[in-house]
Amino acid sequence: MNELACLVQDTADRLAGRHTGAVVAGLAGGDVEIRGAGRTGPGGGVPGPRTLFEIGSVTKVFTSLVLARLALDGAVRLDEPLAEVLTGPAGGRAVVPVRGPEPVTLRHLASHTSGLPRLPRGMAVRSLLSPGTPDPYADCTAERVLDGLARTRLRSVPGRGFRYSNLGAGLLGLALAQRSGVGYEELVAREVCAPLGLADTCVRPDEERSARLAQGHTPGGRPVPGWNFAALPGMGALRSTAADLVLFLRAQLAAEREPDAPLSPAIALTREGRHRVNPFAWTHLGWLGHRLHAQQGGHLQVWHNGGTGGFRSFVAFDPEKRVGVVVLVNTRRSADPAGTALLRRLQNGFATTG
Repeated sequence: MNELACLVQDTADRLAGRHTGAVVAGLAGGDVEIRGAGRTGPGGGVPGPRTLFEIGSVTKVFTSLVLARLALDGAVRLDEPLAEVLTGPAGGRAVVPVRGPEPVTLRHLASHTSGLPRLPRGMAVRSLLSPGTPDPYADCTAERVLDGLARTRLRSVPGRGFRYSNLGAGLLGLALAQRSGVGYEELVAREVCAPLGLADTCVRPDEERSARLAQGHTPGGRPVPGWNFAALPGMGALRSTAADLVLFLRAQLAAEREPDAPLSPAIALTREGRHRVNPFAWTHLGWLGHRLHAQQGGHLQVWHNGGTGGFRSFVAFDPEKRVGVVVLVNTRRSADPAGTALLRRLQNGFATTG
């Protein structure tokens, strides 16, 4: 194996467990390596490029890219108030909470600056952390979510501060689907998957894809059921493969150098603005970003992670050095440290310019 393949395989080997597995991808310039280790589940085989995993909150990047596509087409405006896009239970405008002079907009939802709480009304963080929890979002029907939204208090003035919100991303996906007149899954397929050639990224896998879906596990190795997010799929319902996510990262890396490539204008729009999170980090539309200290190389890192009851994911890239990583595991142990370490190795040893 070449050096890139060795680095990727070593990362996968270190992440794999007795009954669980990992698929890791490394991109460096024009080179790509995808390697798997471990098992898709008890009695399963080694996961590979076409094994499906729940990607959790990495879904939010897809939702924000859909927003950018629709904004460029004139179907929505980034600064359009959510109340003008989201339909309420009775068919009229949804009731959206207000705090201060500026309403909650689609841009606020995509950049986590809406002031909305992390979870829908009535949900507790502990419901997401209990081992073996069935889909905690199963009761989040549109009617319940919108009824709870009308009774929700914003935690901050919209546009003023960063507050990570699953609810906000879920409402964004719901609003975009309503405006487009199609379901969220169909909307992502039309606006993102088809242009980029993503064959397996979906919310509800068909029979053939289901046969390639890994089994999720708790850190202790207990199998857990999948999550579907009911009426809020835009926050975390997508399943995908390392092969698809490599194509997605290739498009991210090509956007600035190939403006005519598929989705390049929309990708550029998602990274056009920044909202400062702290002195070292910021949020784009969907993505999170930071620049390492000069003593650590000063590299740019754009990333998002995700997790459900039995899966963890990490996707990151550096558009300046043209490197990226994908890490997918079918256990609830974090993939972030391994993914970050691999990205830094690629930034330091596989950087390309021009």
